[in-house]
Amino acid sequence: MLKLTIAALALAGVAAGAVATTAGVAQQRAAARSAWLNTRLSPEQRADALIAAMTLEEKAGQVSQQFMFGAFEQFAPQVKAGKVGSLLFVTDPAIINRLQKVAVEETRLKIPLIFGYDVIHGFRTIFPVPLANAASWDPAGVEQAQAIAATEARAVGIHWAFSPMLDISRDPRWGRIVESPGEDPFLGAAMARAQVRGFQGPAIGTPGRIISGPKHFAGYATAEGGRDYDGAYISDAQLYNVIFPPFAAAVAAGAGNIMSAYMDLNDVPAVGNKWLLTDVLRGQMGFNGWVVSDANGTKNQVVQHFARDGADAAVRSIAAGNDMEMSFGPAASADTLAASVRAGKLPLATLDRALRRILVAKFRMGLFENPFVDEARAQAILATPAHRDAAERAAERALVLLKNDGALPLTPGAHKRVAVIGAHANSKRDTLGSWAFQYDLPETVTLFEGVRDRLGRDASVETAPGVQMKRAVPSMFESITIPGQAKPEPKWEPQRAEREFDRAVGLAKRSDLVILTLGENEDMSGEGASRSDLKLPGDQLKLLDAVVASGKPFVVVTMSGRPLELGPVLAKAPAVLHAWYGGTRGGAATARALFGDVNPGGKLPVTWPRSVGQVPIYYSHNTTHQPDNQGKRYWDIPSTPEFPFGYGLSYTSFEIGTPVVSGSVTANGRATVTTTVTNIGRRAGDEVVQLYLHQRAGRASRPVRELKGFQRITLQPGERRTVSFPLDEGSVKYWNAAVKGWVVDPGTFDVWVGNSSAATQHAELVVGGAPRSTAGFVR
Repeated sequence: MLKLTIAALALAGVAAGAVATTAGVAQQRAAARSAWLNTRLSPEQRADALIAAMTLEEKAGQVSQQFMFGAFEQFAPQVKAGKVGSLLFVTDPAIINRLQKVAVEETRLKIPLIFGYDVIHGFRTIFPVPLANAASWDPAGVEQAQAIAATEARAVGIHWAFSPMLDISRDPRWGRIVESPGEDPFLGAAMARAQVRGFQGPAIGTPGRIISGPKHFAGYATAEGGRDYDGAYISDAQLYNVIFPPFAAAVAAGAGNIMSAYMDLNDVPAVGNKWLLTDVLRGQMGFNGWVVSDANGTKNQVVQHFARDGADAAVRSIAAGNDMEMSFGPAASADTLAASVRAGKLPLATLDRALRRILVAKFRMGLFENPFVDEARAQAILATPAHRDAAERAAERALVLLKNDGALPLTPGAHKRVAVIGAHANSKRDTLGSWAFQYDLPETVTLFEGVRDRLGRDASVETAPGVQMKRAVPSMFESITIPGQAKPEPKWEPQRAEREFDRAVGLAKRSDLVILTLGENEDMSGEGASRSDLKLPGDQLKLLDAVVASGKPFVVVTMSGRPLELGPVLAKAPAVLHAWYGGTRGGAATARALFGDVNPGGKLPVTWPRSVGQVPIYYSHNTTHQPDNQGKRYWDIPSTPEFPFGYGLSYTSFEIGTPVVSGSVTANGRATVTTTVTNIGRRAGDEVVQLYLHQRAGRASRPVRELKGFQRITLQPGERRTVSFPLDEGSVKYWNAAVKGWVVDPGTFDVWVGNSSAATQHAELVVGGAPRSTAGFVR
């Protein structure tokens, strides 16, 4: 009886949206209200009942999300008028409660708001930037980091993170590579699963967790020239084999939301691309959550000369499968949706479909029953000391040792005067990295502070920046005031610059040891922060030369959100430790590694070029008709990278044995690759054992090698361990452009195991059976 009532009310909702004036409809709405508040019904049933009671204007309001850069009083009237269903960039629990009170007490249907936020690599506790987290090759650790971020965000009233960013990036000029999982779809998929689980827990609605919103679907990272927002032109083979897999993994892990991308994908804006958002995302990947546009993405279809006007843009977006519009300012394209339905330009069923997906999420999160947040409890959760300890461990695991001629680890107490110099030596904001907003700046530990605290009374530790770097153009965020965000220091004048440089050099000359930081400022990575070259900015190489000339022992710590041209540094420095941007406790983690308390075990998630002229450069390229000439494509430099994908040194040494393959891959069978790993050094350490495959022949030319397995293990000196990798049909299938589908080609495959994409330990794998089509994305 109840199902029939809800169905009847849903039909009545069509009339209600247009007229909704009769007493009969009023009675039906009253009955529906009791239905959507019935917690014994499924979220889908409750959503259907609520939709049946809504007017067109109320429906259009629910599919609108707006940025809240301003006072409560500016947005409360819009909430009260039912013109917005979601807000973002609100983090004060008191303000969230006030706005939620308006929504659930002063609107006709009392529908709670859902609050979203850029929880990228932490909330109050800032973890390493995403590219650094990928360098840990530790999905379990990344899952824990995002679980902590979710706990902190949920405590203040946030329900949904615009994260993880899953754009596979092979162009370090692109500023948002700092947010990406790197260049490889297999590693990216592993990080995707871990982050979705971390944010959401076992299911959407898990207490203390939030909805995960992977972004940007899809192809955003392949912008021409590495220029943010520019169009992407990507073959279907690359989309299916490289770009889509991390998103498919996130969907399979249960992600509740997906964010569509800004840019044109093969001449069609992603936000209005029905093939992308409906055919692929929902039809092929099986996504059943809701899709939100990136900021102003819907409106920008007009700027991109795709839509005629805002009303046309709103219709195109929602018809393509984009359910919610994220918008700056009080006016949104969604404001026109009701008129478009009445004019016959948008079917009511299409609007209801998008609305239903959003309402289901609100019901699943329990917002109708518990819309408010405990403000007092929030502060206690944000101050949890264990969260900072976890951030330090995460920063330790992300460190990548690029070079070491024996200078590291340093010996505590061996040097009585230590200089920690460079632009980032004592910069708290740069230690945190980009896309961090709600941090506690005073508790952030810089490298100088980490070294000072580590050595204590054993040494005098001093610092000086020496040089300053600045962007050629202002950051897009400089005009936005966000509570807690540090403003840049005043510009150095030439006279001060010379004085600061001399002070740093003088400090180096007076010291027994110099720890020199080199890299780029955090705002040189991120959105709107592409670079035309990868050289160290400012006078950093000049400072390096001065330190070398001082004759004092020194090591280099590099900090950046992308690969940089480090040739001049590698030629002169005895040791280089890459610290990325380590977050709240990044400086403490790096100091512990420098003095041997931690053995660096991170590996590069991107191929590191020698020069920007090599870009794009990545390990899983196809072979050519002259494979022996692979490293000789340029006349002025080698064509090989500075460091291969998966590279990273250790303070100890590991021996990885020849792989042994047992079994073969068939339609119903699997093989296993086994190898042994031995710590042949004198220190405990971590090794990331990596498995690569190559298809020798088939219906397409395939990459020279592809990552298909990895394990990070810890071994004591002399310890030996067996590591196994299962391989099945999913390990060898690929999307074939000629067939336009997923295929498996039988034959012999090369197998390599090692500690980077340059692995040399080799075996052969047999894939049996006949050439066949196979299932697509994992459901």
